[in-house]
Amino acid sequence: MFEEKYTLILSEIKNAISAVDAQQTEMLTERLLKADKVFLIGVGRVLISLQAFCKRLNHLGIQAFCVGDFNEPAITENSLLVVGSGSGETAIPLNIARIAKKYGAAVAHIGSNANSSLKEYTDLMVRIPVRTKLNLEDETDSRQIMSSLFEQSLYILCDSICLMISDKKNLVIKELWQHHANLE
Repeated sequence: MFEEKYTLILSEIKNAISAVDAQQTEMLTERLLKADKVFLIGVGRVLISLQAFCKRLNHLGIQAFCVGDFNEPAITENSLLVVGSGSGETAIPLNIARIAKKYGAAVAHIGSNANSSLKEYTDLMVRIPVRTKLNLEDETDSRQIMSSLFEQSLYILCDSICLMISDKKNLVIKELWQHHANLE
């Protein structure tokens, strides 16, 4: 039974990630590299995936902050806000995107719903076309619990982007350990 479940999960993740437009990920990678500061916002399990992305971006030498963290600086017109929201309708990320635009920041949305309320504030969207709480026709179905496939795919997508950044910056992976937390 266990093997059947993890095989299903891995298969669904592979299908979801292979449906992502590579050009969108390239564009997001370029924006991450050009931004003065990167801010990330999501809620629930999506936020957990984005917190891991934030940590990894910092390892790669990109100043990144999760919105609401104690050390969060001001967002500016040179910043990039990355919004993780499958539906694009989640109230807090939607409101944060609206505020970011007020300060002239660029907004990237990683989600499933290309026609969401976030569209009004988004400069770039990376679409992971998986099932959300909206159950839209063009979403890929999943046998997993609720939006698990989106959260898992988001994590893999973000780690893939980190490898792309590492390649573009010609980083030596072994040397990145100097940026890892050492008060453990």
